[in-house]
Amino acid sequence: MTDSLTVRDNRTGQEYDVPITDGTIKAADLGKIKAGEDNPGLAVYDPGFVNTASCRSAVTFIDGDKGILEYRGYPIEQLAEKSTFLEVAYLLIHGDLPTKEQYETWVHEITYHTFVHENIKSFMQGFRYDAHPMGMLMASVGALSTFYPDARNISDGDNRHMQIVRMIAKMPTLGAWAFRHAQGKPYIYPDNELDYTANFLSMLFKMSEQNYDADPRLVKALDVLFILHADHEQNCSTNAVRSVGSSQVDPYSAVSAGIGALFGPLHGGANEAVLRMLRRIGTTDNIPGFIEGVKNGDERLMGFGHRVYKNYDPRARIIKKAADDVFEVTGTNPLLDIALELEKIALEDEYFVKRKLYPNVDFYSGLIYEALQFPPEMFTVLFAIGRTPGWLAQWEELVQDKEQKIARPKQVYTGERGLDFVPASERWA
Repeated sequence: MTDSLTVRDNRTGQEYDVPITDGTIKAADLGKIKAGEDNPGLAVYDPGFVNTASCRSAVTFIDGDKGILEYRGYPIEQLAEKSTFLEVAYLLIHGDLPTKEQYETWVHEITYHTFVHENIKSFMQGFRYDAHPMGMLMASVGALSTFYPDARNISDGDNRHMQIVRMIAKMPTLGAWAFRHAQGKPYIYPDNELDYTANFLSMLFKMSEQNYDADPRLVKALDVLFILHADHEQNCSTNAVRSVGSSQVDPYSAVSAGIGALFGPLHGGANEAVLRMLRRIGTTDNIPGFIEGVKNGDERLMGFGHRVYKNYDPRARIIKKAADDVFEVTGTNPLLDIALELEKIALEDEYFVKRKLYPNVDFYSGLIYEALQFPPEMFTVLFAIGRTPGWLAQWEELVQDKEQKIARPKQVYTGERGLDFVPASERWA
């Protein structure tokens, strides 16, 4: 049996044999199908790229029907339980788990690149007191490209490595400073005696004490959250990084575009929407009425269902366990009881089961962030810090992919044609 697709063009009666490779056909092969020599070739119309592969990638595998998520072939469950965020970052960037020596070198490099130029500090201090932390993060990451002009030399592997290290190292510093800025508190410099996630918590919450010692359970929970968000295939922000990166711009500019995409409420703001929903429900007694409202189309069930997963989001199970560890330290959030009851009903009710509406990663993450004393506007900043290694792994893969070209989707033109221009003197007469 030949791996090909036979297409019959009913306009001309002609048949075409289109090769199938890795479950895909090339759009260029469809472009050879024409109604006539003067007609354009056939194109695919796919808003949102719901069924269009834009690249070949070896970074992340997802099987949405089975609820599988793997980084470089390793199940997310094993990585969250047994690994650290920086080890996962190494895996995503380099494609393999590090040896002891490689890991120690990697951690050392990142630890000693956490500081940023003092002019970046002045740049961030120039924002209004009520500037959104994501806007500050997006602008300051983009500004890093002016501090490292050598970053534009993307054909040099060693140079790319240095920019990757710098960005993973500096992202928590920039995120923490954006958080402090909104509170009117002085910026805290990195403490290189602490590990990656503990250092981030120190820069967020340290006040007058000599050293900030975060509870190890909170450090571990946040580390796990970073791991769960580290990459997720060709989502909106990753697609933005790849699309902008295809122009061969520096990685800071490309990642800044990813942060801009993540800023949108349809991408990074789902966990905040879950909190608003839980607060509106108020008590477990109101859940039956809310569920009826969802079925009638009067309410929206936030934190359930996913564009990719048609099964239980594997990250949601892990994050639920992380929530237990966090609440052990901070005390239980009263919204948790509502969330647990809502999940129980949704998993048993035929209406939701039939529609494959399972909890996703956003359902519990907002509760954890709130317990850690983050305001909702910081949720996407935390997401961006975790996603940075994934963005950079995808960018690194893009740069070395000889099949990739500058992003330039086709369009279906629906406007006027061939109009005669009327000068202003006649139009306004």
